[in-house]
Order: sequence, then structure tokens, then C-alpha cells
Amino acid sequence: QVQLVESGGGLVQAGGSLTLSCTASGSRERLERINAMGWYRQAPGKQRELVASLTDTGKTNYAGNVKGRFTISRDNAKNTMYLQMNSLKPEDTADYVCNVRESRYGFTTDYWGLGTQVTVSS
Repeated sequence: QVQLVESGGGLVQAGGSLTLSCTASGSRERLERINAMGWYRQAPGKQRELVASLTDTGKTNYAGNVKGRFTISRDNAKNTMYLQMNSLKPEDTADYVCNVRESRYGFTTDYWGLGTQVTVSS
């Protein structure tokens, strides 16, 4: 198993910034098999959407509505993934959840955190 713990959410005014963190824990073998990770968000009454993703080769992908404002990164030494969010808008308000994918012998397992709330006031 891999456990994920998010932090860094909170209340911020529009135009402000927040940095979310997601720290993974588990056996060394499992952590080394993680080859993709990402941040998702879900606003009330809406479906969960992918915000940003990062592969173990460094390839990033962003949702169109956050591109240029959000940056996903990782610190392997700390087993931590980050989401730097700038120029926040009220529509960014959501529960942000981190995800990592473990791959082994062609099979994948997704792990999810419990989420951290981000609220952007206008």
C-alpha cells in the first residue's frame, strides 16, 4: 500500500497563490514503482477533473483552465509532489486530491489521498 497525505489548502483571495503538497509513504519497493502522479479536483455538484499530471520521465500535462497558472513538481528525496497555484480564481474552489499510480508487470494500482480544500474568495 501507498499512503498519500495532502496539505496546503485553505482560503485565499482571488489573485492569490497557494502551494499544495502530497507526501507519499509506503515500502521502498512500492514507492519506486510509482511512474505517474497527478492532482485532481472536485467542486460541489461537479465531476472530478484532472488538474495536472507528471510522469516519472518528467512529462507534465495541465488542464486548459489552469495552464500557465499552476505548476506541478516533485521532490523525490522527500517523496512529495507539489502543486503551485498562482492567480487563483473563484472557479478554482474545490477539494484537491492527489493521485499516484504504481505499475508492476503491466498492472497498475491507483492510490488517492483524502483531499485538501481550496477556497478562493472573490
